[in-house]
Amino acid sequence: MKLKKLIYGVTLAVILIAVGSGCRKSQFNINQNTNSPTDSTVSYDVVLPAALHATGTIVATSWGPIQNWMGFWARSGTYAPNVLEETYEITTGFGNGIWNNCYDNNYDYQIVQNKASVAGAGFYAGIARIMKAHNFQMLVDVYGNVPYSQSLKGGANPTPAYDKGIDVYKDLLRQIDTGISLIKSANVTLTNANKDVWKNDILFGNPASTPSNQAAVDALIIPQKAKWAKFGNTLKLRMLIHAYAVAGINKAAEMAIINTEGSGFLGAGEDAMVQPGYAADKPNPFYNVFKTTVAGAQTANNVYYRANKWGIDYYSYNGDPRRARFYEPNSDGDFRGVLYGLPPVTENASATLSGIGPGLFKTSTAPQAIFTAAESFFLQAEARWRNIITSGSSVAALTNTGIAESFRYIGGGDPSTYLSNNAGYSDVDVTAVSNSPVNPAGTQPVGGLFTIISQKWFALNGVNTLEVWTDYRRLGYNEVVSASSVNDRFVYGAGVGYDPGPPISVAPQNTSTKIPVRYLYPQAEYNYNSANVAAEGSIDRYTKIFWDIN
Repeated sequence: MKLKKLIYGVTLAVILIAVGSGCRKSQFNINQNTNSPTDSTVSYDVVLPAALHATGTIVATSWGPIQNWMGFWARSGTYAPNVLEETYEITTGFGNGIWNNCYDNNYDYQIVQNKASVAGAGFYAGIARIMKAHNFQMLVDVYGNVPYSQSLKGGANPTPAYDKGIDVYKDLLRQIDTGISLIKSANVTLTNANKDVWKNDILFGNPASTPSNQAAVDALIIPQKAKWAKFGNTLKLRMLIHAYAVAGINKAAEMAIINTEGSGFLGAGEDAMVQPGYAADKPNPFYNVFKTTVAGAQTANNVYYRANKWGIDYYSYNGDPRRARFYEPNSDGDFRGVLYGLPPVTENASATLSGIGPGLFKTSTAPQAIFTAAESFFLQAEARWRNIITSGSSVAALTNTGIAESFRYIGGGDPSTYLSNNAGYSDVDVTAVSNSPVNPAGTQPVGGLFTIISQKWFALNGVNTLEVWTDYRRLGYNEVVSASSVNDRFVYGAGVGYDPGPPISVAPQNTSTKIPVRYLYPQAEYNYNSANVAAEGSIDRYTKIFWDIN
C-alpha cells in the first residue's frame, strides 16, 4: 500500500556562495585542444573509442537543468539561485554544451565513417552511422530543426542550412539501417581493415580480449554484431515512439523493417555501457562530475545538486527501495529534499539534504550507460500498447520487465514487494487502469500507458533525463488519463493520491507556470550562421519540437 508522504517545513535565513556549474569536455576527445591531432593525422580505429567515451560523457553530464525541471534534483540552499533556469527565462547562452558537444562528437564519428569507408572497414563505418544517429536524435529532441544534411563538412560548408526535425528523423532511420547492414556483413579478421574492432568498440566489444586465431575472432564478433543490431533497432523504436502521432512517419512500415532484420531490441541485462577502462585517474564521467574529483574531493556539482523534495518524497510515498539508490541520506541519515527554486536558507544547506545516490554514481571505474535495458522494455511496452508492436510479450509483461530491469541497474534488489505493496495504483501496477483510457485497438492485454510513462520517470532519474523530458512534452494528459480537465502535458502523480508534478519552480522571480519545451539555438549560430538560423523564424522556449502535437 502507499506510504504516507513526508512533509518538511522551511525556515528562511541568509546564506551566501555563488555557483558555476557545467559539463567539461572529455579528456579522451580528439578535438579538445589545439595540440590534439586533426582528422588528417588520426585513423578511424583510434578515433572510435574516444568518440564512444565522449558520447557517454554527453549522456552522463549534460542534463542538470532538466533533472531540476523534471522534479528529480534541485539547487541546494548552499548556493545562490540560478535565476535563468529557475524562472525558465532561458537565453541563447543556456545549455550550449549540448549543441557543441553533440556536433563535436558527431564530427569525430564522421571521421570514423569517412576513413573506415575508404579503407573497407564496414564494421567501424556502421558503428559511426548508428552513433551519429544517436546524437542527432538528441539534438532534434532538444532544439527542433537543426543543421543535418549540410553539417559535418568542416571548412567546406561552415554555414550549413537547417533541416526539418521530421526529415532528420526519417533519414536517421535509414542511416541506422545502413549501419546495421554494414556491421552484420562485415568480414573481421586479425589483419584486415576491421581488425581490433572487438578492442576499439568500447560499447559492445571486449577490449581485454586478445584472440590468436580466426575462431577466437568469430567468437567475439558474432555477439558483438548482434548487440549492435539490437541497439540500432532500439534507437529506432525510441524515435518511433517519440513520433507516434506524426503522420509523416509510417510506424507499421518501420516496424516491418525491424522485424525483417530480426535481431530484436536490447533485452534483459543488455544495457549499452561504455567502458574504455575507467580508472581512478580517468574516472567514469558521471562519478567525476557529480561525486568526487580525481583527487577525491567532493565536486561542486555534488554540493549544488541535491534531492528535489517532490521527487524524493514520491519515491517515499510508493515505498520504493530505489530511493536509497537514486539518493543518499543527508548528514543526519535522513532522506530529505528541497523545493526547486527556494531562496538560499541555512536549513537547506547542502549537508542537510539528500544527495545524488550510489546507484547513479556507482564507482569511479564503473561503465557509463548510454541506453539501458529498462528504457528498452518501457519503449517496447508503449509500442505494444499502441499496436506498433503487434505480437509477442504483453504490455503488462514488458512493463514489469522494465521495472525489474530498473531495479537491477540501480541496485534496488527484488521488486516483488514494491509491486505487491502498490497493487491497484496505476503509477506502478500496469493492470490498474481505472484512470487510463481503453487500449487503442481494444484487443491488447490490460495495461495502462500511465503506468509505463510513470515508471520511466522512476527508472530514468539521472540515467536518461532527456527521455523523461521528452515523454512529458510529447504526451497530453487527456491522452494518458481519463480526466474532465485537459492538460497539454503529462502529469505525474495524478490519480494515485500524490501531488501532481513535476512541480513548478518556487523562485520568487518566477512568473511562469510552464516548463520550457525546448532549448534555444546557441548564440554562436546567430553570430556565425545568421542567415540559416534566421530562416527558422522566431524561436522561444515554448516553440514545439515536430513530434509535440499537444
